[in-house]
Amino acid sequence: MVASILFLVWIVFFDENSIISHQKNKKRLYELKQQELYYKERIEADRQKLIDLEAGDEELERFAREQYYMSKTDEDVFVIVEDD
Repeated sequence: MVASILFLVWIVFFDENSIISHQKNKKRLYELKQQELYYKERIEADRQKLIDLEAGDEELERFAREQYYMSKTDEDVFVIVEDD
C-alpha cells in the first residue's frame, strides 16, 4: 500500500514525464501551434504583397503612396487618423 502511494506521488510530481510536466508541454505545444498559424497568415499576406508589387510600376507606385505617403511634386498628402 505504501509503495503504491509512493509510486503514484513519484509519477505525478517528480518523474521526468510527470503529469505536471506533461501539462506544461501540452500548453507550450498549443502556444506554438498558435504562433505557427499566425506566421502562416503573415507569410500569405506578405506573399500577396510581393505579387502585387511585382505586377508593374503602377502597383509599385500605389504601394509607395499608401505605405510611405509619397506624392508627386504637384500633390499634397493628407493623413487622416481615426480615434477609436
